[in-house]
Amino acid sequence: MRNWIIALLTILTTACDDAAPPLPSPDAATERTVTQGRVIGFTASNGAHVWRGIPFAASTAGDNRWRAPRPAQSWEDVREAVDFAERCAQMTNSFDADEGLELGLIVGSEDCLALNIFAPPDAPNSSLPVMVWIHGGGNVWGKSSDYDGSRLAKNENVIIVTVQYRLGPLGWFAHQALRESADDPRDAAASFALLDLVASLEWVKENISVFGGDPDNITIFGESAGGHNVAALLASPLSEGLFHRAIIQSGFFDSMSLAEAEGRAGARANPSNQIAEMLGAQTAEDLRGLSVDALLKAYDATGSGFVDVPRMIQDGVALPKTALRDAFRRAETFRTVPIMTGTNRDEMKLFYLSDERLMRTVLWVFPAPRDRDFYDALSEYVSRAWRIRAVDEPASAMIAAGHDQIYSYRFDWDDSGRFLFMDFKELLGAAHGLEIPFLFNDFEFFGQADSIIFSEKTEVGRERLSRAMGKYWAAFARTGVPSSADAPNWPIYGSHAEFLRLDAGDDSGIEIVRGSDSFDAIAKDLVGDVRLSQDQKCFVVEEIVSWMWLYDEPAFASMNAVVGCNLETPKASGDDTEGR
Repeated sequence: MRNWIIALLTILTTACDDAAPPLPSPDAATERTVTQGRVIGFTASNGAHVWRGIPFAASTAGDNRWRAPRPAQSWEDVREAVDFAERCAQMTNSFDADEGLELGLIVGSEDCLALNIFAPPDAPNSSLPVMVWIHGGGNVWGKSSDYDGSRLAKNENVIIVTVQYRLGPLGWFAHQALRESADDPRDAAASFALLDLVASLEWVKENISVFGGDPDNITIFGESAGGHNVAALLASPLSEGLFHRAIIQSGFFDSMSLAEAEGRAGARANPSNQIAEMLGAQTAEDLRGLSVDALLKAYDATGSGFVDVPRMIQDGVALPKTALRDAFRRAETFRTVPIMTGTNRDEMKLFYLSDERLMRTVLWVFPAPRDRDFYDALSEYVSRAWRIRAVDEPASAMIAAGHDQIYSYRFDWDDSGRFLFMDFKELLGAAHGLEIPFLFNDFEFFGQADSIIFSEKTEVGRERLSRAMGKYWAAFARTGVPSSADAPNWPIYGSHAEFLRLDAGDDSGIEIVRGSDSFDAIAKDLVGDVRLSQDQKCFVVEEIVSWMWLYDEPAFASMNAVVGCNLETPKASGDDTEGR
């Protein structure tokens, strides 16, 4: 969610004191006993009870690397849960600019599998809905400490849990040597991050009642890669009975085969076999002996801080060996719990805002589109494709499979403010990740950019939309039906593809919209789009294929033909039919 805009605004605005705030004082009223021992948290300024950094599994360093998570060790004394656990090992990128971290640093730890709990102050003797948040970050970056669940917990009388999981090649790595040395069937996985999330849900189910949560009413929700992970957990053979509702925010339903992840098939960059050979590690012992620095840097070929790692691997353990997307075509192959899935209207503007192909700088500093019409059109079409892949296609597949408990939204709020020459209403729109501050009712989210993105003149409308979203999400967690007494009834997606459009009252507000999208509709609209040249139209098609994984699919061939492009068909990823 944070990108180089934050770095720019941090430089251009008045600097703040970067000293870390003092840790909160433990509050005796928050002492609880969990599986490993007694913990004590603190009371937040709004009265919510908070516990930070509770381990749900052991360190994944050393011999535990690339194995299923092992149980966390017990402790004898009362553990003070007032500070967050260290983030999972990762490489810094431009998203870390607001922390003052340089690009390409290795930060975090392999001892990071921990969670944070936020509860209303009167929760101990309750049985409240539990909402487990899975953070985004491309499955290579991010940390749970970025998300403060205290307001959502207090406002809506729910328990919020935020979790961490292994990232990058530590969370996603396929290699024959690891499978052959597996001590436990789960150790033969490749999608280790999903095993971490399963372990976190097992811990929550076993322990959440002492915090006032109902272990038989757990909702998983996440954004971007977190939403992708929610979709994966819906199809995981290991997730049965661990959750009862699922919310996918701007997530995908794609996966890749073991063969592609290892470099035996397909055209995936940085397959694990190639990386292992480059680092001179071929046995399981060699691989587990690699330094975190060497491993992560091997994936950062461009020096950008973004590690390119095969993810969501069909390992036959955490995920089926067949494509994740196909799991939703049969009710027997995914968890038929109530599901909410949605996107933001202008998802792609977050990414295109830092794309040098599209942007220039004014006075050497301020970003501006090279071609405003092209910037807007490209963002519009690729964001539409995102919604097709994240909402319309999977929802239609689930309905055809006989599952109709599906709800959808689109987040349209785009009233960010201006800063000197930059109008963020135009540059950002309703960009990727912008719904998160609204959901958590936390507008201190983007660091020094907050005062510009969330200007004072939008405060009343923002707060109204934020509280409505909190009520919808919490009602869904409570009953499986998103409802709010103060806002429109939210219909199921159904055969009419109805969804809830979320915006502030200054625009159209919250309203019901009907209709799905398709790649055929995108192609038709592209052909008639007078804003774009023919080359630009074909650029749009290439971008859709690149971002939406349309390898060898009829959708690509159709767009290619209809729009009149002569683009080469990308190589397919395929399924892995080989045994472990």
